[in-house]
Amino acid sequence: MAQARTRPAGSPERPSLEGFPTDLSGTGKEDVLGLSREYGVDFIRLQFTDILGINKNVEVPRSQFDKALDGEIMFDGSSIEGFVRIEESDMLLKPDLTTFRILPYDDEGGRVARLLCDIYTPDEQPFAGCPRTTLKRQLERARSLGFSMMAGCEAEFFLFEKSADGTPTTSTHDSAAYFDLGPVDRGEEIRRVIVEQLVEMGFEVEAAHHEVAAGQHEIDFKYADALSTADNLTTFKFVVRKVANRYGFLASFMPKPILGIAGSGMHTHQSLFRGKQNAFFDSEAQYQLSKTALSYIEGLLQHARGFCAITNPLINSYKRLVPGFEAPVNVAWSMRNRSPLVRIPDRRGLGTRCELRMPDPSCNPYLALTVQLAAGLDGVERKLKAREPVNRNIFTMSYRDRRKYRIDELPRDLHEALEQFEKDAVIKAALGEHLTERFLEAKRTEVLQYNLQVSPWEIENYLGRY
Repeated sequence: MAQARTRPAGSPERPSLEGFPTDLSGTGKEDVLGLSREYGVDFIRLQFTDILGINKNVEVPRSQFDKALDGEIMFDGSSIEGFVRIEESDMLLKPDLTTFRILPYDDEGGRVARLLCDIYTPDEQPFAGCPRTTLKRQLERARSLGFSMMAGCEAEFFLFEKSADGTPTTSTHDSAAYFDLGPVDRGEEIRRVIVEQLVEMGFEVEAAHHEVAAGQHEIDFKYADALSTADNLTTFKFVVRKVANRYGFLASFMPKPILGIAGSGMHTHQSLFRGKQNAFFDSEAQYQLSKTALSYIEGLLQHARGFCAITNPLINSYKRLVPGFEAPVNVAWSMRNRSPLVRIPDRRGLGTRCELRMPDPSCNPYLALTVQLAAGLDGVERKLKAREPVNRNIFTMSYRDRRKYRIDELPRDLHEALEQFEKDAVIKAALGEHLTERFLEAKRTEVLQYNLQVSPWEIENYLGRY
């Protein structure tokens, strides 16, 4: 196994990150400048995501820190997927100073910190196409109803070998299975380094383990408010890829990279709180689930087909959502088994929550949490009555039984998912007109490009027969 790179030879020693504050709430500009001086920061990476959830950044040197922290750094939005047209290209990066973190390694050139940013227009107005602002807008809607959203995501990923020339392959680095140990699990060391770096960046990591498929892994970090969870997911993906690359591997969050084995999901746990009280818990109710919880669950189920294009945004996503690999395809909920879309974990009290099992880690975390919250809140506002839970294995149920339980199926491909998205007024309103139009445009282009391809399967099955 290739060794991780260390600090370049001859570069100056930099202060240890030990003692760096884990809670930066209330942090101001002078605090960030002080931390930058104290810990020898040479560059600040102003980070944001495009509409597809791809991490982007503008990096500034020490001489520009004042300007960056004042939100005066501009970039060309017309070059970013789903942002704006060429004639309205200039965008401002407004950093959230509470997200200031120092990256836990020294690259060539100096020590780097990062700030997560919201996108603003040149006239200092929030940009309608900013995914992070879109989630904040939906969270404000929840607050107006007396709720805050808590969420936790389990993002799975694969580690693949690279060829001699450095190009990616789909050859897995091991043949281990669920919860296996080394030496069968050859990813232990990489996972430990990932966990170590996440902890240095303020994460509270709860567990790390090998997943079901060969070369597949999962690292779980603590449940948090929805915005922090989305921010953490963008950081998590960056750190995983960075560490894997330093060890000579490719880390991929592609949902279904290999035919015939389990794909990667991003099960999303969620609940609503009123102050410090979990609004999903009612000790006297059936299942100990409150009316709020049941209405929220029904909202998720009623809009699942409509938001599937957001939580499962790739053509490849729908090759994971097939029977036989534990990925959900049925719109139903359950207290016990894992075949339905929504599962209720056993914990109660403050830990009462529902788990949506359909999202995959290729999604934009800000938009994915936005649409889930919008769907759940729609159920709460309309006081929807939850359908009966399905505590049987849906895969073995008859058609008649499926009708009895009102069990529908998720879209079978991205084209169908986009059609369902376009029909769902609640989900479109949550994203807003700009994001809705740009997302549909980008994804329909993707579907068209895919449909124009001639695959090896077609050559193998049709060329000599017709």
